[in-house]
Amino acid sequence: MASNGPQAEDFLKRPLYVYDLPADLLSTLTIKSSTSLPPTGTVTPATSESSEKENGIPTTNTCTLCQISFQNVQEHRDHARSDHHRYNIKAQLRGNRPLTETEFTKAIGDIDESISGSESSESDEEEDDPRSSDSTLVALLKKQAKISQETAGSEESHKKAGAGRQPIVWFSSSKLSPNTSLGVYRALFTNEEQDEVDHMTESLRKKQLQPIKRANNSAPAARYSGPHVFMCMIGGGHFAAMIIALAPEVQKRGGVEERQAKVIAHKTFHRYTTRRKQGGSQSASDASRGAAHSAGSGLRRYNEAALEKDIRDLLRDWKDMIDTAQLVFVRATGNTNRRTLFGSYEGQVLKHNDPRMRNFPFSTRRATQAELMRCFKELTRVKVSQIDEAALAAAEAKQRETVSKSPKPASQPKKPKLSEEDEAAMLHTSQIQALIRRSKAPALLSYISNNTISPSFKFFPADSLQNHHSPTPLHLAANSDSPALVTSLLTKASFDPTIQNGEGKTPFDLARDRDTRDAFRVARYELGESAWDWEAAHVPSPMARAEVDRRQEQEREDAAKEEASRRQAEMQRLKAEEAASAASAESKKNAGGRKLASLEKTAAEKREDEMRGMTPEMRMRLERERRARAAEERIRKMQGK
Repeated sequence: MASNGPQAEDFLKRPLYVYDLPADLLSTLTIKSSTSLPPTGTVTPATSESSEKENGIPTTNTCTLCQISFQNVQEHRDHARSDHHRYNIKAQLRGNRPLTETEFTKAIGDIDESISGSESSESDEEEDDPRSSDSTLVALLKKQAKISQETAGSEESHKKAGAGRQPIVWFSSSKLSPNTSLGVYRALFTNEEQDEVDHMTESLRKKQLQPIKRANNSAPAARYSGPHVFMCMIGGGHFAAMIIALAPEVQKRGGVEERQAKVIAHKTFHRYTTRRKQGGSQSASDASRGAAHSAGSGLRRYNEAALEKDIRDLLRDWKDMIDTAQLVFVRATGNTNRRTLFGSYEGQVLKHNDPRMRNFPFSTRRATQAELMRCFKELTRVKVSQIDEAALAAAEAKQRETVSKSPKPASQPKKPKLSEEDEAAMLHTSQIQALIRRSKAPALLSYISNNTISPSFKFFPADSLQNHHSPTPLHLAANSDSPALVTSLLTKASFDPTIQNGEGKTPFDLARDRDTRDAFRVARYELGESAWDWEAAHVPSPMARAEVDRRQEQEREDAAKEEASRRQAEMQRLKAEEAASAASAESKKNAGGRKLASLEKTAAEKREDEMRGMTPEMRMRLERERRARAAEERIRKMQGK
């Protein structure tokens, strides 16, 4: 019988980590059948309506065909001229299913031809002569039609192959309420484990790892041998890569143990490779319209080659760690970016047919170290869904019964007309949610002020899955782990922190990291006890901003001391190796009667010996220290004169 007592609530107080689940919960997990899975939030593209589209060009702030919202009219116009929108119009005319933006990007990446319109949507030449873009769109339409035809002809075989699998595998537990489901991304399982659906629970139990106790003298990154994953993103001249341990690292702070991700190695590159205002890479422009001869185009070509070399050199340096990684997550859209990673070259590291290769099963932003860490947390945190499945099943049965008894539908079903208040609420919802997802605190405050948004404003419609979990801007900001937005909404916009969502949780309950929780405590300190019922908002005792700053400064000092200790130990090791090398040279000189000068190495050779076996980060630090010592020596000599 399901337990609804305090024990069930204890499991969900903190985020659950896939590789370190509580033993009591893990022992009771069972996989859910496909007929009882919670909704995945997938949006079905709406049919075309004359009131919202005119000759394929939208007339509202949302394109219902492509399921995209826009901030302003210019973005909407640009989208109407894009290949994505043009493809969906042609697909609808042919009776094919329109594609979402993510599906369209992936489909284009599978075609060898490049779409000039996507690379430079504002180019006058391409608007006058769209034949290159049209040919690729036609090729994609034919390909999608062929896929649809093959799917219809062999539906049973596709089911056996696992086509149409949901990105999340859902589990239930007798320790939790019957309406609570726990989800794990399917991408975390190997191909063999995904095929054995009935044994996924056992596979999840085998993935559990013992946490890593943080020591003062941690092993260098190159010597780490535990389970880990490799993640990288490339796009728009930005590249970010990271190797992260799957076992969480336990750190003691203030006497409290906290689990954090252990980053083994990370690196980011950025080069100016995209054409400003026009978009797209220089190589794509050269392939579609011929090589340009401007100074900017030459610089972009040079930077593309330099970025490719930097990335491949880094992959070569990390080859041992990448080869031993359990999974490899890569985001690379466009032929140029995929050729950089997967193109054939000497010492190639990443390969298309690697069974460990995975795409990110959700939308990602610009390639940065922070974005990779966000994606790692999203991948490895267990999803919690609390939905009354019995009520949903009854509603679906009632709807099917109503449909079966209703007369033939009209050729063009009409949507119920919304009131002016509901339309305004829907507009504000789309704008505010977009600003929160992009962490635009000043723009969000400006929008709230200009539109006189109430502090108790709730997103519309309230019955959607996302708005059920995060019904207010403060809920969404806390769930997005954005301390700056939480502070702005509480202290400057006076949003209500006591409002509860459909699951009975306040905004503070959705905060998953310490910085976001501290933002609530600082707001309580600054606003005072009389501003809100902080106990009802579940916000702990107040904390001054100075106290938070002191704690962060102390953590930075501790990290600096640890780094200095590690650096000193490394320098001592290098000095010991240098002394041993000198002693070896001296012994050879005495034994062979040769002069010491013939055995001494040049300065460049000594530097190469010192840096042998180091990671790129260690080499850069050592080089900076060497240059700093040389500069200090020059200054000392100048002062001595």
